[in-house]
Amino acid sequence: MATPAAGAHGGENPYGLMAALEQGGTIAWATFIILVVMSAASWYILFVKLFEQQKIINQGKRARTTFWQSANLREGAAKLEKNSAYRQIVDDALIAQEQHNKLTDPIDQHDWMMGSLARSQGAIASRLSNGMALLATVGSTAPFVGLFGTVVGIYRALIKIGSSGQASIDAVAGPVGEALIMTAIGLVVAVPAVMAYNWLMRRNKSVLEELARFTNDVHGYMMSGGSVKPATAAQARAGAAAATGATAGGTAGVSTAKAGTTSTGSATGATTASANKM
Repeated sequence: MATPAAGAHGGENPYGLMAALEQGGTIAWATFIILVVMSAASWYILFVKLFEQQKIINQGKRARTTFWQSANLREGAAKLEKNSAYRQIVDDALIAQEQHNKLTDPIDQHDWMMGSLARSQGAIASRLSNGMALLATVGSTAPFVGLFGTVVGIYRALIKIGSSGQASIDAVAGPVGEALIMTAIGLVVAVPAVMAYNWLMRRNKSVLEELARFTNDVHGYMMSGGSVKPATAAQARAGAAAATGATAGGTAGVSTAKAGTTSTGSATGATTASANKM
């Protein structure tokens, strides 16, 4: 029975994806196209979000090295990229400061700035989460879409087998087995989507934590009139070098003092010995 089937298909495998789609009809083709679209959308979201996250991470590195070396916030904002997340936080902070001076009903500046910076940070977090719902949807529904294609394929295969009157293993195993291909495709679509969702969510958390630290530093700088700001990498290295030098100097001083004490003790011992001889 296998030889005629192979000849009918031109020597190709009679049980494969194309055979399943041809026998499944419109429903099988529609299910397959939906799964392909879901897979393409999830991979697109993955690469776009990775690019967006890496861009913000690079902006954070530049902000830590150049922003806090500026004389004021406006000068520091000019050093940041336009339309960047860190530039948005600084611009919103400056706007909030100007708006606070125009308020007719007195509001504590600390609370006003905290609310404004929280809204700015929330807008960035919302932008980072765009597309994540699609990954979650694909990861949770793709297996069921593939299962639907499998159920329809098995149903059509059983109807065909029943109408032909053949119930042998050759007649049943092939059509039923090829119907399971749709379930496999659904899993192939769902697993990368779930893994991408978890990975991107973890990276989003790290990005937002770094933004929260920068926001807190900006808030402290504005509330202290520029007195409180984080130390830059160059300042930290200079401070470490100064501390190392001070430690080395203190160690040398202690060694000199110990040497002087030893010399004094030796001289005292020699004087006492001379006195005893006399």
